[in-house]
Amino acid sequence: MAERVEQRLEDRVPELEQLERVGLFTRREIRAVLKRASALEYKIQRRALRKEDFINYIQYEINLLELIKKRRARIGYSFKKDEIENSILHRVHSLFNRATGKWKEDVQLWLSHVAFCKQWNAKHQLSKVFSSMLAIHPNKPALWIMAAKWEMETQLSSESARHLFLRALRFHPECPKLYQEYFRMELMHAEKQRKEKKEFEQAKMDLGEFNYSEEILNGEMARIIYRDAAQKIKGVEFHLAVLSIAKLFDFTQDLQKEILESLQTKYADDPLTWDYMARRELELGSPQSTEHTTKQMKVSEMTQREERCCAVFEEAVRAVPTEDMWKCYITFCLERYNRKTNSEELKQKRLERTLSVFNKTHESSLLPEALYKQWLQLLLESALSEKATEVAEAATKCFSHSVEMWQMRLQVLIQLKSDDVTQCFEEAVKHVKSKGTLPLWTFWVEWSEGTNSKEDTEALYQRSLHATTPAESVTMKEKYLDWTYRNGGYKKAKRVFTSLCENRPFSLDFFRKMIQIENEQESCKMLHLREYYERALREFGSTDSGLWLDYIKEELSHPQGKPENCGSIHWRAMKVLQGDLVEDFVSKYTLLQTGHL
Repeated sequence: MAERVEQRLEDRVPELEQLERVGLFTRREIRAVLKRASALEYKIQRRALRKEDFINYIQYEINLLELIKKRRARIGYSFKKDEIENSILHRVHSLFNRATGKWKEDVQLWLSHVAFCKQWNAKHQLSKVFSSMLAIHPNKPALWIMAAKWEMETQLSSESARHLFLRALRFHPECPKLYQEYFRMELMHAEKQRKEKKEFEQAKMDLGEFNYSEEILNGEMARIIYRDAAQKIKGVEFHLAVLSIAKLFDFTQDLQKEILESLQTKYADDPLTWDYMARRELELGSPQSTEHTTKQMKVSEMTQREERCCAVFEEAVRAVPTEDMWKCYITFCLERYNRKTNSEELKQKRLERTLSVFNKTHESSLLPEALYKQWLQLLLESALSEKATEVAEAATKCFSHSVEMWQMRLQVLIQLKSDDVTQCFEEAVKHVKSKGTLPLWTFWVEWSEGTNSKEDTEALYQRSLHATTPAESVTMKEKYLDWTYRNGGYKKAKRVFTSLCENRPFSLDFFRKMIQIENEQESCKMLHLREYYERALREFGSTDSGLWLDYIKEELSHPQGKPENCGSIHWRAMKVLQGDLVEDFVSKYTLLQTGHL
């Protein structure tokens, strides 16, 4: 191993000599580089290889390259790159090759090598990396797309890109993304050839030696790809994705028409098809903006286009009366309403249209739970409080077991300062299953704290403890104790704590809160603190090492504490704690003894 390391270090000598000779590095820096390189080399020559060692070595070499680049720029020296940078680049590629050969399954390692090659313009090496990576990871379409894009956009080789896509489709014959990118690539190739031909014609050059096929120029290759994909891939999403790609090129009108016809024929009942057809009306018939176009004309034109969209949506909800179809219609209306406009008339029309669509969907009993919330927000923003109350009530009738729906209704009533809040809370806890009522009870007691008397709030807290499940009652106990201390003082909080301790389960925060309350008192008694810690340790002593440490700290720091009890507490902790918690406790206890905790 030592011989190999020495050989590699000797191989670095020429580049290091050049670095010193041209004044990029000092002799002291050269020694530091050699020392660091030696340590890194020994790590990657061990029998038990670690990926982190290779990554650290590679990162060190990359940092060295960046430093040389900055030094060159500073002193204005650009010679001897073959002897210096190329030697380091070769070494980095060699390290990457060893690492990816050892950990073939690590895609991130391969991608790091790809990024390095791109950064340092190592095109020949990158081609090899892509070839090796795809041979080992042919099951990842994203890697095929990355390689093909590089061939097309950097190497300007559409033939190589096409070859990669065809190979990829043999492995993934039903991958929509691959077909989309292949489709895009062929259209880009056609556009490139069209531009070349146009430039040659403008220069009046003879096109005889150039073979420009009219079919390729018109995007026939892309059409073949689309037809092949359409037979294998089902779903409207693919057709829409391909159509959006085709729209980026100005010579694909016939192709767009074919995709659109196929979409309307195969997926006439799909909400996404109708959604696309409706939104298309926004783009159709838009006049060219001129200097004479007034603001009013623009508003009028936009209103007409939006009305055409809504006409298509109205036809859609009659033809396909489903929840998804109505959802598309509402989403469109909300998008238009949220668009900024200086025209109050247009904004009002959009609001009226949106509220009307919400109402129609609700009457059809097809409005999903999530959209009721948006409807209510819109009504409240528009100061339509009576309608908001009606909608909130209707929402809880449709989704009587939904906690979110009841919370929305309650928020509306509270916001409007209604007298029916308490009655609504009663209805909510009656309809919702006890397992999920915690958010409602939390909301209720928080509202009661700011509205009702202390007696009513306390009665509500006590009622919530019995109404919630044992697991959820834990949260209510914490809130009850905290509220009692804030409103009734220490003595009452202590009585509540004692009474609550009779009913499990508890949380650690419940006990910590009582300990905190005791510590805040002027006459803080260690006797009481011991009681609270002992109660907490009975419940959580085996799962929380911090609790034992806090108990020990309390005995050491409290004026009434007994430091001699610390040994006993430590012994109990060692017996009770489980697994890794023992080691954690021992290390922290040691730090405590030495004054570092």
